[in-house]
Amino acid sequence: MASNLVGFVGLGNMGAHMARNLIKNGVKLMVFDLDAKRVAELKSDGAEVAQHPADVAVASKTIVTMLPSSPHVRSVYGTTSETVDNGLVAHMQPGTLCMDSSTIDRSASIEVAGAVALKKSAYVDAPVSGGVVGAENATLTFMVGGDKASFDRATQYLSMMGKNTVHCGNVGCGQAAKIVNNMMLGIQMIGTAEGMNLGIKMGLDPKLLASIINTSSGRCWSSDTYNPVPGVIEDIPPSKGYTGGFGSALMCKDLGLAQNASTEVQAPILLGSLAHQVYRILANDPKYANLDFGIIYQFLKNQAEKKQ
Repeated sequence: MASNLVGFVGLGNMGAHMARNLIKNGVKLMVFDLDAKRVAELKSDGAEVAQHPADVAVASKTIVTMLPSSPHVRSVYGTTSETVDNGLVAHMQPGTLCMDSSTIDRSASIEVAGAVALKKSAYVDAPVSGGVVGAENATLTFMVGGDKASFDRATQYLSMMGKNTVHCGNVGCGQAAKIVNNMMLGIQMIGTAEGMNLGIKMGLDPKLLASIINTSSGRCWSSDTYNPVPGVIEDIPPSKGYTGGFGSALMCKDLGLAQNASTEVQAPILLGSLAHQVYRILANDPKYANLDFGIIYQFLKNQAEKKQ
């Protein structure tokens, strides 16, 4: 295998775009995912295909992972007794750099970093902000935790997938920043959806209302870049049937991470807890769970219509 080969594990809605941007920048890529369709798409773009995560570790000393949750990360890296033989760590070459862009518990990042260090390799947690649109357009912000040398080494690859790379501190600090950001995003999305639904019910045109909000004090990312009302902003998931975006179940997961962190460090998150409860309702409803988290607008609209 070529020594400059980069491994990429996790080709979800964001990971596939991130991997594709590496290819566009001339990076030779080996990919792994359980979704055969996603793998086939990346293969057609020029990527080599691994049969197991272990194959990636054997072939490459530079690895990016983009996975849904802490259990998935532990499984792929092989830090659990059930996955230790087939994970990345067991087959890792000394001097490997691992960049994990998953959003997971800070404690999970620290755990995996410790296992990687035992293989004389480096690990940074590098979760992202910017959504599917940012992943596709390579405008993501990476929040990176790890030592400075590993951060500097990772930047050359992260900069191909995003426009901002921020060193947040030691391993786990990237996750801390991401957890806070996504908690605020969940709160803002609910607020935007409630405001838009209320205004529309009172007879306001959706685009007019959005334009007023976006030049006033209610403005936020969920209103001016990712408005949850279909048709207000074209070419984003809410205007595409809420498909292809950041799922409600994933937002519920991230708000749960904030809840865990709140308990761990004894920092109250009143609105964060309420947002978690709202997205738990969506995550447990098959009509909403796998749709983009902007679907909260439709949920609120449907609740009002049921009462009429």
